[in-house]
Amino acid sequence: MGILEKIAEIEREIARTQKNKATEYHLGLLKAKLAKYRSQLLEPTKKGEKGEGFDVLKSGDARVALIGFPSVGKSTMLSTLTKTESEAANYEFTTLTCIPGVIEYQGANIQLLDLPGIIEGAAQGKGRGRQVIAVARTADLVLMMLDATKPNVHRELLERELESVGIRLNKRKPNIYFKQKKGGGLSFNSTCTLTRCSEKMVQMILHSFKIFNAEVLFREDCTEDEFIDVVTANRVYLPCLYVYNKIDQISIEEVDRLARQPNSIVVSCNMKLNLDYMLEALWEALQLIRVYTKKPGAPPDFDDGLILRKGVSVEHVCHAIHRTLAAQFKYALVWGTSTKYSPQRVGIAHVMGDEDVIQVVKK
Repeated sequence: MGILEKIAEIEREIARTQKNKATEYHLGLLKAKLAKYRSQLLEPTKKGEKGEGFDVLKSGDARVALIGFPSVGKSTMLSTLTKTESEAANYEFTTLTCIPGVIEYQGANIQLLDLPGIIEGAAQGKGRGRQVIAVARTADLVLMMLDATKPNVHRELLERELESVGIRLNKRKPNIYFKQKKGGGLSFNSTCTLTRCSEKMVQMILHSFKIFNAEVLFREDCTEDEFIDVVTANRVYLPCLYVYNKIDQISIEEVDRLARQPNSIVVSCNMKLNLDYMLEALWEALQLIRVYTKKPGAPPDFDDGLILRKGVSVEHVCHAIHRTLAAQFKYALVWGTSTKYSPQRVGIAHVMGDEDVIQVVKK
């Protein structure tokens, strides 16, 4: 019995088991087994055997993966936003490999990957699905292209495919501390009241992973699924934007309904509608900021800014300028939104804001 059959068997068992107090431990065990088999499916079995993917060199300040069913307008989107031409036609599976393009927006280079269409069962390797999903795991953000003229089941199907290979969309990492130990059994603690998972459940899940000595601390009320995610430790938490294309073919009420859903954007690639707002939302979701540098006695260099992530400190800025700069750092002068007055003299731990200007003074 292969892994795929085992997974199908467990899924059937979960579907036909009623959910109540008596069966919750049985269901928890099944979910743990399912997670174990799925992670085996993702990782190559033999040592030294390299998983095949679309080898695309990571470049630019951020990486965005375009995912969607065949023929929803991914290639048109790539050709419209970037200088790269991706073949677009009226039949499915026009794109067969990964085509990279670069969006130049507010001084940042954002790498956009046009991936082949995903079909149902992609997680099991249908239609090059596994390579597509392997690339999606390395991205900083997922742009899910959906056809506004088709029913919303597509979104659920895609979410389920990505969920089954350990990509969690628009979710935080569960606040659970977990560490395997050499001996001493299981020590379990929680800093809040647990209503969705018990110590017995945690013990059973760990036993099914053949872990008998560990330290577990729940800092928030998590479900058993989230605990399994922490134990398997190969989950990727990515922000996701749902982009509904072809809005020129539906009624304005339907466009309004779609646009009001969380993390959703409505566009039309053919008529170039709302693409500027989509780039704005992309910038926000990637949490990028621009920091400009200034030499003493000279005006700031606004042409060549540093593109960094939100929440970076002056130390990160120093590393971005030159790797030896942080060691010679004395203090910095900062103009901008992150200071109380301009210029403010700050230390190495000061957190930068968007469009700040910095002048570093060395020892």
